[in-house]
Amino acid sequence: MNSHTTYFVFGPTATLRRMSSKMFKEHAPKFLYEYSPEESKETIYVAVYEEYEKQINSSVTLTCIVESLGKHNKIVLKKTGGRMGFRGSSLSEERNVESNIIDFILDFAKRHGLTLQEEKPPKPSEEE
Repeated sequence: MNSHTTYFVFGPTATLRRMSSKMFKEHAPKFLYEYSPEESKETIYVAVYEEYEKQINSSVTLTCIVESLGKHNKIVLKKTGGRMGFRGSSLSEERNVESNIIDFILDFAKRHGLTLQEEKPPKPSEEE
């Protein structure tokens, strides 16, 4: 079972650089870390979004890693926390932070004519 989602966004460098800054401006994370090595033109952002779900009395955290590598962006989304199982903790009808970020990525790519590719997890072998 794969617990993260990976997207690759291809397009012009200037548009790809705007994507991360616009995403963090529109959907402000609780924590944001930026790393840019001096010898290369790549930039890596690590954003942490946190959302409290009152109905199930739990906190859901979404870690978003954006690697801006020039001709493409690699976006990794990892959701942690929450509760599953008892006491009516079914899927909520409200929009959560993960769906907001995914919708932003899809919408931005579509609006600016970028190529979006979702990396599919490898199929587990029968031995596992």
